Amino acid sequence: MSTYQPIVDALQKGSVDGIEIPASFKVYPHSFAESGAVKIVLVKHEATKYLVSIGSGPLFDELQGEIEGGAKISPLTHENRLVINKFFDYTVPRAFGTQVATIGLGDRLGIASPGHIKTVKGHDIRPILAQQSIRELNLTGRDYKQVVDAACFAVFQEGYKDGFGADGDHLKVEADIELALGLGFTMLTLDCSEYIDNSIEGLSADEQADKYAQLPEATRNHYENRYLNESFQVAGSSVTFDKATLIKNVLIYGPAVDFMEHIYNTYIKNAGREIDFEISIDETATPTDPESHFLVAKELYARGLTIYSMAPRFIGEFQKGIDYIGDIAKFEEELIIHAGIADDFGYKLSIHSGSDKFSVFPLIGKHTKGRFHIKTAGTNWLEAVRTVAKVKPDLYRKMHQYALDHFEEATVYYHVTTDLSKIVPLNQVADADLADVYMNENNARQVIHITYGILLQAKDAQGNSLFKDEFFSTLNEQEDAFEQSLISHIGKHLELLGK
Repeated sequence: MSTYQPIVDALQKGSVDGIEIPASFKVYPHSFAESGAVKIVLVKHEATKYLVSIGSGPLFDELQGEIEGGAKISPLTHENRLVINKFFDYTVPRAFGTQVATIGLGDRLGIASPGHIKTVKGHDIRPILAQQSIRELNLTGRDYKQVVDAACFAVFQEGYKDGFGADGDHLKVEADIELALGLGFTMLTLDCSEYIDNSIEGLSADEQADKYAQLPEATRNHYENRYLNESFQVAGSSVTFDKATLIKNVLIYGPAVDFMEHIYNTYIKNAGREIDFEISIDETATPTDPESHFLVAKELYARGLTIYSMAPRFIGEFQKGIDYIGDIAKFEEELIIHAGIADDFGYKLSIHSGSDKFSVFPLIGKHTKGRFHIKTAGTNWLEAVRTVAKVKPDLYRKMHQYALDHFEEATVYYHVTTDLSKIVPLNQVADADLADVYMNENNARQVIHITYGILLQAKDAQGNSLFKDEFFSTLNEQEDAFEQSLISHIGKHLELLGK
């Protein structure tokens, strides 16, 4: 008798709900689907997920796998993902445009998307399930094929038909942009940081004027004819560019705007499908002035670009894994202006490093009128660590100490103001309290948050994984617990955002 016979019997009956199966199996009933005379379901057998299909027809024929007891057992490979995409269009990432709220859910581990789907299902928001930067890929040892594969299979597993996106996050190199779009990514977040001149803010007015005078005359004439001493009504107020303001903004953002135009005309415009094109100008030394936001937007639209969202740098601190730091009243004042500019031009305001910014979420939901894009990523990793801390305290303790020992290495990649002296020593915390003591305390959260790549790549002298294998094995065993942790934590995000 085939190992998979109970699954085959259920498929033949046309239902996988409530079937009796061996303890080594888990069936995902929402995945059950049909294509012609082929019936298919996703199962987990001895910690590995497979597609099980029966019947005859193109779907059965095109899936790669082994025949066992009349069923085809297909691994979750990239090739099989493409087959699933072909026959079930709800598993294909899509663009959303500007009229619906979206949340980027950067799943660094490739296993969080089922929990994300269960969290957003029924809410007035759509998930960008595949969202990774090149930096994150390098730190986790994954590639873009794996990122999209994981998201698509999760959508199939949950039978989620409301749509999801895939974001090539913070891309700045053209080869990476071309790669992501070629793999079917439906959103591109263009990182313009290398074209934004952060040195300008530190120059005197005379030094800025001298540097501006060195620009080509055609460039200076272009901006002066459009903006110099002109007032523009935007977001219910007036924006005016005197000579000093114009000089500063042209020097800081002019090359970045040219870069945006080039990427749009080269890749977005010629993609042959809808792409949600996001502009990131948040990598600046100081918060984005309303004049700067307006100038960038005005230039883009005057040059024929259409964008999905823009991410300015807001006042205060949007540090990783913790709540907003700063003057909330002042933040709201500036948010109203930035949201108004975005609304006037017709794109969405984007909030980067949006994880756990609970104190300002209600303001974001209110002043964007519910049309926003918000990026989260590391908070999902923290919920995975929280799950491990609850069920494998010894593993958590080893990871925690390793993270402390290698914390300085991780600060190369992230700006945080972590105070290590405020983290309670491990020997003072009982196993049962690890998750609450460390995952609910800002300094400890940041240590674990920014060392994810170091922890996942750590090896012993023989080249064996120090933590990764046991970490993933634990989360596989605790799949339901991890999902519930995500539902609770990301659900709090949605509730406070008004979704």
